[in-house]
Amino acid sequence: MMPAKEEIRQKVWSVMQREKVARFPGAQGRIPNFVGAEACARLLAEKSYWKRAGALKCNPDSPQRAIRHKALAEGKIVYMAVPRLRHEKPFIELDPAKLNCSLYVASSIKGAAKAGRFVGLDEVKKIDLIVWGSVAVNRAGARAGKGGGYSDLEFALLIENKKISAKTPIVTSVHPLQIIDEDLPMAEHDIPLNAIITPGEIIEIDAAFPRPRGIYWRLLPQEKIEAIPILKIAAATRDPIDKANLA
Repeated sequence: MMPAKEEIRQKVWSVMQREKVARFPGAQGRIPNFVGAEACARLLAEKSYWKRAGALKCNPDSPQRAIRHKALAEGKIVYMAVPRLRHEKPFIELDPAKLNCSLYVASSIKGAAKAGRFVGLDEVKKIDLIVWGSVAVNRAGARAGKGGGYSDLEFALLIENKKISAKTPIVTSVHPLQIIDEDLPMAEHDIPLNAIITPGEIIEIDAAFPRPRGIYWRLLPQEKIEAIPILKIAAATRDPIDKANLA
């Protein structure tokens, strides 16, 4: 029987703690920061899709900070989502040409919130590369995050607003212990990967799973819609046929 995602998360968190590859404050309950995360940024920067990218969307977690910093240092615009999408302008734009602090400070979660510009989806530029944080991945391109479902919503919002396309590369950086040999459950709203970056290699993946096409309203609890301003606004303006899909 295929193990549930939560069981896989717990297994990976425990292994990382036991093998002492998780940095402070530990792996449990988060996208775990790992030994060697900085090397992933250097490897990713060698790829053609990185070199072509003028703007990228990156998660705000610590293990991907080196990637955000490198992107800013190379003059790329970085978009980070507001935690839990709780702002009417749900993304933070970091434009290295407009920052009033060091790029390293801006690459942190707190620094980005202070130095970046909160933007609505209409203000987001075309995104050329997506970087996700992960708890567990496999070589078929399946991925498990920490379980909140916000990465899926960020992706869906960007797809629906044509900020990314069906061909926009999607990558993640992980420690090798986060790569599992077993299957990972993939629902229709889950995001498949095009590449896995570890401190020692890049694993390119032929897409084995379809990408989400947008927001799957029928899968969203009403309380989540109410808690996320941009979803609440979108739900209120949908036509009667679409509103039926909210149930």
